[in-house]
Amino acid sequence: MIVKRSVKHQPLRPKLLLAKSKETPWKGAYTLAGHTASVVEAVTTLIDELGNELINQFGLQQKRETLRATARLAAFLHDLGKANDHFQAVVYKLKNPIENPQLMRHEALSVLLAWEMRDWLASGDGDFEIALAAAGGHHLKLGGEGGKQTDQVGEIRNSGVDAWTRGDRVLLYTNHQHFTGLLRYGQKICGLAANLPQTLPTTWTIADLKQRRQQLLQEFATWDADPILTAVVKALLVAGDTSGSALPANDLAIKPWIQTQIRYTLTEPELQHVVDERLRGDPLRPFQEQLESTTSRVTLARAGCGTGKTLGAYNWAKRHAIGRKLFFCYPTTGTSTEGFLDYVHDKVDSTLLHTRAAVDLEHLDLHSTGDDDDLETKLESFKAWSTKVSICTVDTVLGLLQCNRRPMYCFPAIAQAAFVFDEVHCYDDKLFGALLRFLEVVKAPILLMSASFLPWQVKAIETTVGESVQMIQGPKELEIQPRYWFHYVDAPNWDRVKAEFQQGGKILWVCNQVSTAIAVYQEAQQRGLKPLLYHSRYKYGDRVNHHRDVVDRFRQAGPVMAIATQVAEMSLDLSATLLVSQIADPAGLIQRLGRLNRRYCGHALDALFYPDEKVGFPYTQDELDAGTALVQRFGKEVCQADLARWLAQTAIQGHPDYGSVWLDGEWRTYPTSLRQAGYTTTVLLEQDVKTVEKLPAKLLPRYTVPLVVNSKQTKGWKRCRGYPVAPADAWGYSAEIGAYSL
Repeated sequence: MIVKRSVKHQPLRPKLLLAKSKETPWKGAYTLAGHTASVVEAVTTLIDELGNELINQFGLQQKRETLRATARLAAFLHDLGKANDHFQAVVYKLKNPIENPQLMRHEALSVLLAWEMRDWLASGDGDFEIALAAAGGHHLKLGGEGGKQTDQVGEIRNSGVDAWTRGDRVLLYTNHQHFTGLLRYGQKICGLAANLPQTLPTTWTIADLKQRRQQLLQEFATWDADPILTAVVKALLVAGDTSGSALPANDLAIKPWIQTQIRYTLTEPELQHVVDERLRGDPLRPFQEQLESTTSRVTLARAGCGTGKTLGAYNWAKRHAIGRKLFFCYPTTGTSTEGFLDYVHDKVDSTLLHTRAAVDLEHLDLHSTGDDDDLETKLESFKAWSTKVSICTVDTVLGLLQCNRRPMYCFPAIAQAAFVFDEVHCYDDKLFGALLRFLEVVKAPILLMSASFLPWQVKAIETTVGESVQMIQGPKELEIQPRYWFHYVDAPNWDRVKAEFQQGGKILWVCNQVSTAIAVYQEAQQRGLKPLLYHSRYKYGDRVNHHRDVVDRFRQAGPVMAIATQVAEMSLDLSATLLVSQIADPAGLIQRLGRLNRRYCGHALDALFYPDEKVGFPYTQDELDAGTALVQRFGKEVCQADLARWLAQTAIQGHPDYGSVWLDGEWRTYPTSLRQAGYTTTVLLEQDVKTVEKLPAKLLPRYTVPLVVNSKQTKGWKRCRGYPVAPADAWGYSAEIGAYSL
């Protein structure tokens, strides 16, 4: 690395060692010692309040005292590395971290400094190795980058030269009186040896940093710490660092605020109110009552669409979520928003948690606070701490297994919650593998729901849980009703569609690709059917409007026709009188059928299926063949029970991906994908860049669009607010049909 010698250096000698700039939103405990004490207090309060419930929730083999000592040690040493000239120059506004990044991130320096003091830091009751790993990963940037494992203990960056710092070395303020005071604080609260470490380094060159990183990697090679204890301490520190920063900044006392949130849990009358509001005087169905009385820690509810699984889940919670918080997890943002509005909004203290919630709930005048992207996520996550029922996408909970930010910030709520996971059958192998690891590690009451559990899924769940798993079946009298009449045709029957429309019917047409849906929509317009179009390739703000239009029109009197893609399979709560669908995989077809005759009219209704010639996108030939076999198996009236039996007899086999950074990463902590890579990439359109640049972070998703492009195609694209920008000469857009290639 070449260092320009023309810059005159004036070594920075700060009177105070800062943890944060005084002018930042985190304006409370901004000194290094003050912030450290705040984080120690937050972590300590979390453990003291959650108590043995935390031990039980994760099946920890250690006593609470060991967990407490280890987490406090991690909190004490997590920001030691901020005592360096590069970091202090940034918080004192003397260094521009964009133009001249710090030579090494502060949490990596914390790890290296702590290793220098390892004998002293290991003299207390806490597990030093676990505390070290947790401290290094508290910003989720240790050992991985871009979702890939790197085994890197901190990146050494090209820092450049400015008036206060040199690019080839970092000054360590280990002789500063406030650093010595911080060590004495740690000695006291962690029960460390009375004699403080001596002869600590005051300067590290790049060569020194590389040497120490290599030494540490060699030590990590023999890592033998308890993986679950390590994972819990990591998550506690991330949550403690967030609250220890945010609460003082908002003039809130840490301990009483956390105590209030942890103790704010569900009561039976609150859940009974949710059930009663939905029942409107009708009695519960027997299977809904059975869900309440189940004694299994993990329960499976298999019931067809429209039979009342969701209401049964809240009845289950009346017994299993009392004294806890409740996370109700849906597979998509659309389904979670609908579940929030239909069941708990204005009925029990609840919140909608997903990345696009601010856009979905604009019409309700609900909003978040803050204008910094990461700050926004942190503050949004406090909603889970402060409410009793969190309606969310499954990513908000299972993302914990892959160290995703939102669930790490939500950890104190997850650590005391009961969980409902809906539509489990549609999980891909990676997501289902994460669910299995969650069932293995988290010993909370859990309800899994689906219209069609596959045999291999049930077996995998039973093997993972290692104890009795009760399966509650849906109402037989509803599932044996003849709901569908299958018709397999070579091409769509437009005469049948037009006749249904003219008779006042409600038609749902589901295509496998957006381009196909747009073509069908345009032909339906030409035929005078006044169709609605709904797919995923809209700006999210427009997609919400299309979603609402479709749902509202199906609830009104009169004819309606909606053309949709797979987004219809779960996110649309509607009842069609005619279904037209391309052949898809069996699980997808069954979900589509769940929109037909959902509110049973007393007899079977027509479902018209026709082939999809585009093999491989999004379905393989094997999946299309299986879907065709399902449709052709039934040449008469079909009920939900028929479909369930057919699935149970198939040889469909999944291959769950059990990998988890949180549990298997050892000393590493970095976020990676929870789901299998899809066909789309979320982008911004070039024509929206000027608007987006000035937009609050909470409303940024309004302008995002998923396009069928891969990383190679987007490699040369500009980026804005972290998203690739689709060039205006390649992609057009209209609010009517969405994004389209030029």
